[in-house]
Amino acid sequence: MFEDDIPQLDTDLVDLPSADKLGIEKTSIHKPRILLLYGSTRERSFSRLLTEEAARILRLMGAETVIFDPSGLPLPDDASSDHPKVQQLRERVLWSEGQVWCSPERHGSMSAVFKAQLDWVPLALGAVRPTQGKTLAVMQVSGGSQSFNTVNQLRVLGRWMRMFTIPNQSSVPKAFMEFDDQDRMKPSALYDRVVDVMEELVKFTLLLRDRPDLVDRYSERKESADELSQRVNQRSI
Repeated sequence: MFEDDIPQLDTDLVDLPSADKLGIEKTSIHKPRILLLYGSTRERSFSRLLTEEAARILRLMGAETVIFDPSGLPLPDDASSDHPKVQQLRERVLWSEGQVWCSPERHGSMSAVFKAQLDWVPLALGAVRPTQGKTLAVMQVSGGSQSFNTVNQLRVLGRWMRMFTIPNQSSVPKAFMEFDDQDRMKPSALYDRVVDVMEELVKFTLLLRDRPDLVDRYSERKESADELSQRVNQRSI
């Protein structure tokens, strides 16, 4: 388990988000629940290290966090959905109100490790839609110069999975230069951007939680009504 000390952060300048500050009615009293996914199983994974920094910031801002470890997750369709690691991932997705996705850039795109995680998460689990209406922040790390290929792809995936992807994002170039020997991110403008992204994620999560009406779709209501009508007709035969 990693420590929650944040020496890079000037806490006097942190504006901790809250329902009161955002001018919204406080209906849920639990902390915002944020799931964080990263995209490498390397022993020293920079996407994991960046994700851990993000989790520290989120907890400072009052969120409850869970980081999913992709090690041991089978390839999509290479195992049953009953696989313990798949079940763990799906349970954590259902638990979350917001998510952080962080992938390394491999050959100009997200890693296979990261994509495999999302491919195990269906748009619907029975009557439940695991990702619809949840907030999302996207980040990437690169071994070379700064790129936005991966965060752009993650945005497309977030839209496909019916999530509210926040405007801000983080892209960390030459990630091997941004972390010290204790695997902590060095103070920099790149670190400050991560703080910006997490602050924005918590704000949007607070604004959008308890608002199922925002993603209540006509087509889905019609589909549910048709299914109910079919069941009634079958019982009457």
